[in-house]
Amino acid sequence: MNRNNIEALIVRYLNKETSAEENQLVEKWLADNGNADPDWQKLDRTHKDKWLSDVLVEIKETIKQNEPPVVPIASPKYLWYKLAGAAAVLIIGFSLYLNWPLLQTQILSDRLASISIPENQKKQIILADGTTVWLNSGAELKYPKVFNADSREVYLSGEAYFDVQRDESKPFLIHTGDVVTRVLGTAFNIKEDKEKHTLEVTVTRGKVSVADDGKIVGVLTANQQVSLDLLSRKAEEKTVDTRSVIAWQDNEMLFDDVRFADAAKQLEQQFHVKITFENEKLKDCRFSGTALKGEQLDHVLNVISGFNNSTWKMKPGNHIVISGEGCN
Repeated sequence: MNRNNIEALIVRYLNKETSAEENQLVEKWLADNGNADPDWQKLDRTHKDKWLSDVLVEIKETIKQNEPPVVPIASPKYLWYKLAGAAAVLIIGFSLYLNWPLLQTQILSDRLASISIPENQKKQIILADGTTVWLNSGAELKYPKVFNADSREVYLSGEAYFDVQRDESKPFLIHTGDVVTRVLGTAFNIKEDKEKHTLEVTVTRGKVSVADDGKIVGVLTANQQVSLDLLSRKAEEKTVDTRSVIAWQDNEMLFDDVRFADAAKQLEQQFHVKITFENEKLKDCRFSGTALKGEQLDHVLNVISGFNNSTWKMKPGNHIVISGEGCN
């Protein structure tokens, strides 16, 4: 979270537009860093807001430009107070900027349960509100045992499919890094690929909004997907066959106009093997087909190889090598 986002959060706090979790973060920071007045904890919300509003204005004015300061002619005592005040504002501003991620982590760790899925396993859990979550291999979900009165917020790393219990008074928020997926009641898949530095949100039912660091990058309905490049922060929205996206839940594979290389990655995950190509041209061959739950790997490979005029060979260590001329 950069300084502009922190300032935006303070503004929303002053306007009473923040969630209960955000209120807790701001209040804890103020209690730890903002109490120049020893009676801070005794202040009511109105006086806390006034103090924080003044600090926000001074932070903006103190750090807004790189221009050399104009020092007015003043008494040494007056000048000392001004310099001390400016230094205090800078310390407070940078303290918030540097310590905010740690503060978030500390508060979240105290109040959230956590579940991590080992490699090559999957797990289904039901949250306190009745929402069902299917977690894929390597995923981690942090969630409250009981949701508060204002919202339902969870934190995801990896891939998961959510079937959210509808509650119009409590939006459901999934945090994946700086990306927030917001829903009322719907079903959708979120896939964070840390190797490719991408995040995909795919909707199977209902309506979902996706925001990256506070900026809306997509409002999706059924069969729509937004893909976000986490390095460039560029987003792409498209229509997809959601069956192929969520097939991992039931160990089902659906290939719909996919590259041979991408199909091989699905097979690697599904059957815990390593697949390589003798001819790089094979990777870009495209095909469509379905392999249902329970199919054996050799049958799937025979079907796919038939589509792509290729052959395959199993080597020691569950290593499969695909051979062929490739596509034109």
